[in-house]
Amino acid sequence: MVRVPGVFDAERVAVVGATERDGSVGAAVMENLVEDFDGEVRPVNPSADRVFGYPCADDVAETDADLAVIVVPPEVALEVVESAGRAGIENLVVITAGFGEAGGEGAEREQELRELAETYELNLVGPNCLGVISTPSGLNATFGPRNALSGRMSFMSQSGALVTAILEWAGDRGHGFKDVVSLGNKAVLDETDFVETWGEDPETDVVLGYLEGIGDGTGFVETARDVTQETPVVVLKSGRTEAGAQAASSHTGAIAGSEAAYEAGLEKAGVIRADSTEELFDFGAMLAGGRLPGTDDVAVVTNAGGPGVIATDAIGDSDLNLATFEDGTRRTLKKALPPTANVYNPVDVIGDAPAERFGDALEAVLSDPGVGATVVIACPSAVLSFDRLAETLVEARQREDVPIAVCLMGGSSVKGPSETLSAVETPTYFDPTRAVRSLDALKRYGEIRERSYEPPASFDVDRAAAQSVLERIKTQDDNRLGIEAMELLDAYGIETPEGGIVDSPAEATALAERIGGDVVMKIVSPDILHKTDIGGVEVGVPAEAVEETYEALVARARNYQPDARLLGVQVQELIDLDHGVETIVGVNRDPQFGPLVLFGLGGVFVEVLKDTTVRIAPVSEAEAAGMLDDIDSTPLLRGARGQEPIDEEGIVETIQRLSQLVTDFPAIVELDINPLVATADGVVAVDIRLTVDPETL
Repeated sequence: MVRVPGVFDAERVAVVGATERDGSVGAAVMENLVEDFDGEVRPVNPSADRVFGYPCADDVAETDADLAVIVVPPEVALEVVESAGRAGIENLVVITAGFGEAGGEGAEREQELRELAETYELNLVGPNCLGVISTPSGLNATFGPRNALSGRMSFMSQSGALVTAILEWAGDRGHGFKDVVSLGNKAVLDETDFVETWGEDPETDVVLGYLEGIGDGTGFVETARDVTQETPVVVLKSGRTEAGAQAASSHTGAIAGSEAAYEAGLEKAGVIRADSTEELFDFGAMLAGGRLPGTDDVAVVTNAGGPGVIATDAIGDSDLNLATFEDGTRRTLKKALPPTANVYNPVDVIGDAPAERFGDALEAVLSDPGVGATVVIACPSAVLSFDRLAETLVEARQREDVPIAVCLMGGSSVKGPSETLSAVETPTYFDPTRAVRSLDALKRYGEIRERSYEPPASFDVDRAAAQSVLERIKTQDDNRLGIEAMELLDAYGIETPEGGIVDSPAEATALAERIGGDVVMKIVSPDILHKTDIGGVEVGVPAEAVEETYEALVARARNYQPDARLLGVQVQELIDLDHGVETIVGVNRDPQFGPLVLFGLGGVFVEVLKDTTVRIAPVSEAEAAGMLDDIDSTPLLRGARGQEPIDEEGIVETIQRLSQLVTDFPAIVELDINPLVATADGVVAVDIRLTVDPETL
């Protein structure tokens, strides 16, 4: 079990590579520790007697440290790690670069580092990192130019340079931290370890992170899902545009790329995603206050009409609502405010309002039971003291539990008042839109806290039959299956049209007569993916034309691709598409998060509209039902323009059954059911295409 707290709770810190040489990392780490650390600092340098007045040890094993910070060259760093492990020093920060990020020999060194950490059960941060900070003890084991202010947010970053920038930026704005860690290459400890640690830390109110990737997506989701029930986690994840470059062979693979996987994974984990560093700390500051809105309705109190309109627009763009006041609230506001003031929401206290008038208006709206949160916007005026307003807002916060976001729209005059409000965990903003978005994040976290995580359903299926279908891949030269694998869906209880695959015109006619009515006929070949494009599909074939159509389909396939493998012709019941909606249900297996289940508008529209949503498997009934709400085309499913609503329960069950299928068989790399035709009477899978990894069968 990883014991990350030891990294932050050190009482004796050894710096291996300590020196007084100007501009060196070893000197910077020593200076930071000497300046603020409450514990003991023990430099290690066999070439020096003392560093910054502290006696030097020749080897880390001589220090009796409980944390070793390593800044020696990479070749030597491995020797130091082994020496520390043998001496029982469990907690290490390897600042040294030249490991996995350098490729070649560096990657080999990083693998050796992992093996040493496993052998000696080490808690190792890095390599190639800035270091770690823990403000309660003054621990600043970094080579950054500025320490963190004390606070109740803990922050991890995959970029060391971003940490240095954030510490200066946050310090100027009064944002404080409990712990800060630069993750570096994450050879041993990673984001999941720190989320778990801070989730158990009573001194951390909110976890913030900048991540470029998540190594073990499944482990992260499981850990964060538990942590976020008590502690909010906000992440800025870079690399949004990579999804488009990861085009895969199926529709699902192209649509559910890496970005969609992270979006689905973070959502399942209960992690709130920020779009910028500013948002990351806006959300963090609001969530650190610990108060959640009782309703989704927001009141706005302002001394300026324009910013009030900006806030109103931002509320309209969010999942929040502009509160409607009770009659009693409006009567109280009329008595407290000048006749020209607006007592409806947003409340305009007029430009000549002193702090006391803001206080009267705020008291009235905070007392309204329908108000879940409030935005207070103040622009400078000759009669308004921002200092006095800050005191008024502090009093309001101490009196009421309703979250308050404050916009002090000024320059240097707001610095002191902002610090006053920050001291009571009330964040301040310049832009009303930022304030509203932060309240929206607070609302989202309230919803996360209320989630109930139900286990996925377990359906009675025929795994042996499914295994038999998938085993066919071992007799092929490639790893794709098409409509010849429809029995796979039958084995998992997903309804398919009546029909089968035949290899002669006479068999085709006999099967069509047994089905009755007009049929659909398709060429069956794993080598011809887009059968419609070559005339390989005929719809509405009457019984008398089946034999002729069979011969025509085979001829077209031979003319198009003479060497294509022809497995026969599928004769299938004709599904009435005029009274149904073509949807798609699919799977793409992500290397970090495992199988992603996709749902959306299908048929020819899937590539054009890309109106889809994804979830991480296994998918519960509630998650499957939520997928139907996510897409823009939801009205088409629920009876738009006089159409009958489709069988939503049928789609929800199909999503769950497919989720169980790909969970049971990791060999399925990609799978499309397109179209899955949904009508008022049920759903039916008309076509299938999948990619299988035979090595994992």
